[in-house]
Amino acid sequence: MTGTTTHTHIRTSTVPVGAVHDPDVALDWSESLVPGAVVRDDRVAPLAPWSAVVRAGQVLTIVDVGGNQSADCLLYDAHDPDERYSVPDTLAAQGNAYVRTGTVLMSNEGHPLMTVVANEIDRQDTIGGACSKESNTLRYGHHTQYQHGCRENFLAEAGRHGLGARDIVSNLNWFMNVPVEADGALGIVDGMSAPGKRVAIRAERDVLVVVSNCPQMNNPCNDFSCTPLRMIVVQP
Repeated sequence: MTGTTTHTHIRTSTVPVGAVHDPDVALDWSESLVPGAVVRDDRVAPLAPWSAVVRAGQVLTIVDVGGNQSADCLLYDAHDPDERYSVPDTLAAQGNAYVRTGTVLMSNEGHPLMTVVANEIDRQDTIGGACSKESNTLRYGHHTQYQHGCRENFLAEAGRHGLGARDIVSNLNWFMNVPVEADGALGIVDGMSAPGKRVAIRAERDVLVVVSNCPQMNNPCNDFSCTPLRMIVVQP
């Protein structure tokens, strides 16, 4: 397509390196879930953050390269970041606790930011939150206080766009399995994904997408094996 620029590069972590997957773990880089002209194609290293502006009408495919790797995600209006993804607005609009194909990801002002247009696993999570040094210490003991979490990734990556701690709000967790039990209790259990599984989200306006390739190694959200992600933006 004339005038379309394709970017391909590997982002490395801006935070201390920790445990990652064994060399023999099967990886499936897959392709875009929606056909179109490739605008951006990035490989995100284990533990690393990533961000990009996805223009209105473009579709971002997130590939779970190693399987059961949580991709924590924040969304902002690219022109007014005070308008950002809202968990309560999204769940209230659809009347369901899970994110599935067709879910409209709403802003804190009640406007659509992105729509899930394709999804290869049964459900996605948006109520489990993001890990942090503080929550790791509380849940798993003080020996984990030096393990960075998704909040640290968010702070590092959002800072590149002039955002700070006040802008880190409730997030999406692509490929993370957080079942809601009959009594309302939440769990973080073995994932439902697999190498090469994908989710595709269409931008309804220009959206800044910030992702943390989750470094959590204290619960099953990453299958105790942090693996890469692939981020593909296409113009259908």
